[in-house]
Formats: sequence, C-alpha cells, structure tokens
Amino acid sequence: MLQVPATEEEWRSVAEGFHRKWQFPMCLGAMDGKHILLKKPANSGSMFFNYKHTFSIVLLAVVDADYRFLFVDVGCQCRISDGGVFRNSTLCYALETNELNIPAPQNIPDTDDVAPFVFVADDAFPLTNNIMKPYAHRGLNQMERIFNYRLSRTRRLSENAFGILVSRFRVFRSGIEVKPEKAKDIVLAATVLHNFLMRHSAPHCSVQGHQMSVAAMDESRPTSSVMSGHLRSIAPCLQKKPTCNAKAVRNQFAQYFMTEGQVSWQWNIK
Repeated sequence: MLQVPATEEEWRSVAEGFHRKWQFPMCLGAMDGKHILLKKPANSGSMFFNYKHTFSIVLLAVVDADYRFLFVDVGCQCRISDGGVFRNSTLCYALETNELNIPAPQNIPDTDDVAPFVFVADDAFPLTNNIMKPYAHRGLNQMERIFNYRLSRTRRLSENAFGILVSRFRVFRSGIEVKPEKAKDIVLAATVLHNFLMRHSAPHCSVQGHQMSVAAMDESRPTSSVMSGHLRSIAPCLQKKPTCNAKAVRNQFAQYFMTEGQVSWQWNIK
C-alpha cells in the first residue's frame, strides 16, 4: 500500500494525475517534512531535540495527487538540521544517483520547451533540476507571483495529507510515549493505513471536529493546511546557491503558467 513508483510508466501516471486534477504538468509529487512529537526519550541527550525545544523524529514524505503517500522516510534525528533532513534521506540519494527511474525530460504540454519532471516543495528544500520551490517572497513580478501561486496550490496536497493523517490517528495529537524506534514503526504503519483508507473508504475525514470531504479540498484557491498543526513543519533554512539550470527550469514552468498553461482563476491572485 506504500511503494515508490518503480517504472517510468508509473511515474508518468502520477504526473498525469497532477496535471489533470491540479493543472501542474510533469509533477511527480508534493514533498514536505514534519516533526513527529515524542515524549523525551530516556538517555537521549539532545539527539531528538528540535528547534522548537521539543523532542521529535522527522517524517519526510512525498504525496500524490490523491493525498496518498508515495514515499516516506521517518526517523531522522533532530540533532540533524532541518536543512539536512532531505540531504540525509534515501530520496535525495536516489535522485542524485538516478535510481528512481523517473522519465527523461520532455516537452512541457503544448510547447516546444523541454523540461525535466519535478517534485514541488517549499523553502525547506533546495531548488534543483528536479525540485521546484517558490521564488523568494520579495520584489516579485507577475510571472513569479503566478508561479508561486500555482506551486502552492499543488504543494498543499502534502499539507492536507498530513492533516488527514492527524485527524484519523490521534496518536499524533501529542507526544508519542514510546521509544523512537517504536515511534518510527507507528508512523510507518499509520501512513500505510492512511493510503488504504484513501483508496477504500468514504472520501471524508474529521478535521477539527468538522466533517470535510476530500472533494471540498479540491478548490482552485490555495489554502493553508487542513489540519497539520499537531505536526510541526521543518524550518526553512539557507541552501546552497541553486544552479543556473535549476533556475532556468523554474522559469520555464513560470512562463508556461503565463501562456499555454494559464487558467482563468490564477489572475485573481493579489
């Protein structure tokens, strides 16, 4: 119930879902990381102590267009900086060593521009050829604002998936009172059960005491997370300067959203 796509065809199927449902082409997943709170583990020192002065392990995840987890990496110790969470993940290693079997670059739909397939993420992650993050939030022109808006709308799928996870499994609403190794097993089991329920149960979940349908989350305007406040985000941090190629790829998608890939509602952004 939780398996990273293994072939180019499987990745293309994921990307088709993002294009059809969220109007973001060539997207392989929404990436995010959260701190899973723990009660202070015995004799752990500062090993699991995070920037919010609590104890936690980190869940790094990639989510598909239907709020299902494609990939999870859980258990990173919080003595590693948030910026190091991705760098120390198996996903980063697989991307750098070309072991994910993601499709080769191709034309962005309805254009002659060739671009790579990408994951969407926030400022806690690096801008690379295969990871798109927002433009810096200052002095933006219209094209950059539209890109940030379209990326945010797609990236929030990971926030919403975390919110659904918390609403279904109350163990995440306070510090987990088990050893970190057992907490890792609990998190992995919860993500697998989440995927099973997203596939086979009624498309709704209880969020902060209210019933909210998954369909109701499929709005054109980006919103904050449904309910992931019980899981703390990994902090934005300084990254190495992105390459010119990575910036060029982001500009390609930004230009696409202004031309062939534009949608009527994007112009309402303030």
